[in-house]
Order: sequence, then C-alpha cells, then structure tokens
Amino acid sequence: MHPLVRTARATGLLYLGLAVTGALGFLLIRPQLFVAGDAAATLARLVEHESLARAGIVLELLVVLTQALTAVWFYRLFRTVDTVAAGSIAAFGLVNAIAILGSAALLATATEVALAPLGDAATTTQLLYLVSGNLWTVGALFFGLWLIPMGWCVHRSGWMPRALGWTLVVGGLGYLLSAFTGYLAPGAGALASALTVPASVGEFWMIGYLLVRGIRRQALPTGPDAVAVPPLAAESPA
Repeated sequence: MHPLVRTARATGLLYLGLAVTGALGFLLIRPQLFVAGDAAATLARLVEHESLARAGIVLELLVVLTQALTAVWFYRLFRTVDTVAAGSIAAFGLVNAIAILGSAALLATATEVALAPLGDAATTTQLLYLVSGNLWTVGALFFGLWLIPMGWCVHRSGWMPRALGWTLVVGGLGYLLSAFTGYLAPGAGALASALTVPASVGEFWMIGYLLVRGIRRQALPTGPDAVAVPPLAAESPA
C-alpha cells in the first residue's frame, strides 16, 4: 500500500472516531441528562443516571482525543499539497478540541456537584451544562474553519473528487454562519441547523472516501517512496 493511501485511511479512521464519539456524547447522552429550563430535573437525572453522566464525560474526552489526532493526520496527509492550508486544518482542529476539553471539564464538575452537593447544586449543575453547551456552539467557529482549508486541499491535490472539496468549503462557511445565527436570531433554530447540512454531507463523504479509496490511484506520485504532489490535476471521474 502506498504511504499516502495508508495515511489517508488512518485519517479516515480517526475522523470516523470523531464523528461517532461526537454523535453519541452530544446528540444521544447529553439530551438524556440536561433539561433546559429545569435545574431540578437536570440535577435529579445526574444523580439517578451517574453512569450515563460519566459515559458522557468519557465520550467528550474521546472527541478531544480523536479530533486532535485527526487534525495532525490531516496535516500529514496534505502537508505537501499546501503547507499553510494543511497547517490551518491542524490549528483550527486543535482549537476546537480545546473548546470541547473545557466542555468535558464542566460536565465532570457538574457530575461531582450533583453527587456531592455544594451550595445550590441544582442551579450550579444547570449553569455548568449551559456553559458546556455554549462551548460547543462557539467552538463551531473553528470546526467550520477547519473544513474550509480541508476542502481547498482536496481541490488542490486532485486526489479526490473536486465536488467533495467544494462541498467541504460550503459546509465550513455554513458552520461559521450557524454559530452567528444561533446568537443573533435565537428563534431561528431550524435555519441554524440547515446551515450545517452541507458540512455533514461533506464530512461523511470525506470519511467514506478516505476509508474506501484513500486517494485516487492515478493521482499518486510514482515510485515507492514518492511523496511529492503533482500540479493541480485535471478532474477525472471519482
């Protein structure tokens, strides 16, 4: 297997881990524990479902781990395509990972307060979950930002379908707009969600392509140790 294909598939596997842990933690477990507008109910759920709360913390830590590693592996994959763009993918991904790291610390604190009450435990745990959720929301800025150079590298390299590159760029812009929309127009939740759809399409397309194909065989540099990238390739069928 060509080294670039091996790197591409490792990147895809890490990216899949990021998608799975993020979906399980933020979309599945969090809604079962946090009740918006009802601090007493949130506290009761944390006490009643301690193991679920701890699983949520672990999943957020896994989001941090997989995002950090995915960011580094994307740099390894695209560094010969465009050093600045590849470095931007890594930098923006790592900043988003730090935001989620803060969220994980808040969830851990909320669980500790719920199990060993300190002051007004209900209000404290509710506040900690609210800040955690807002860290995810503001972190979307950098999640959007990392998709834009990722799409550019796909377009520039010719290793993957050009349409995938443009989908990632549009998805990144949509993520950026969704972060602002959520605060400027809090009643427009449906619009904010719709803005992230292209990003989801692009991400799962990217994950699938990396895992199944890695890189177009005809675009690979020649020679067993070649890592140089050819000039911008003409588009060919996926």
